[in-house]
Amino acid sequence: MRNNKKTKIGNIISLVEKLPYFNFDDLVGIEKDRTYLKIIFSRYEKTGKLMRLKRGFYVTKEYIDDIQKKGAFSSYTEFLANILYQPSYLSLDYILYQNNLLTEVPNNFTSVARNKTMSFSNNFGNFFYHKVKDKLFCGFEMVEENNYTVWRATKAKALFDYLYLRRNILTNKKAVKELRLNSDNLTKSDIRELRKYLKIEGSKKMEEIFNSL
Repeated sequence: MRNNKKTKIGNIISLVEKLPYFNFDDLVGIEKDRTYLKIIFSRYEKTGKLMRLKRGFYVTKEYIDDIQKKGAFSSYTEFLANILYQPSYLSLDYILYQNNLLTEVPNNFTSVARNKTMSFSNNFGNFFYHKVKDKLFCGFEMVEENNYTVWRATKAKALFDYLYLRRNILTNKKAVKELRLNSDNLTKSDIRELRKYLKIEGSKKMEEIFNSL
């Protein structure tokens, strides 16, 4: 009996070592007893062999070590930002910094989501998700990097999202200037795209903020 349990645990670990993330549903073919799986996962998490991504979602230390050796860790964490809360796309501070529109280095993975505002913290950082209206859930690109699919906002949409979520505190031109955005890095194409989102949103307030950049 003990050998059977060891074999089953070995099969479970062998399977999940190849997965970028997994939950209980991925192991139904091997083990349906979730209580038993929770015990195993808890034990392996304490020994450092498993990392908890969020409630019920895990990744193995071996998988992470492997992608770090391959130089794919950054792509993986961006992919993870999309996966932890769906549907969502990376935007706001994170994308603005990548495009030299924000000078301060972001400490978090910031995303836009369709569902309610949410956040998660794990070994890889803090992941924040901000809800927008369905009509504003747009302006992102699907990028393939190191075998991971990542959804990222365009430069213009990341800026729109950033301003839109701060619209209630951006009461005048001074408040907009205090954001210290590198608006000189916006191209004519970026500005045309930004105007498209302003039209979709349709408020006078956002037009005033845009004119204060």
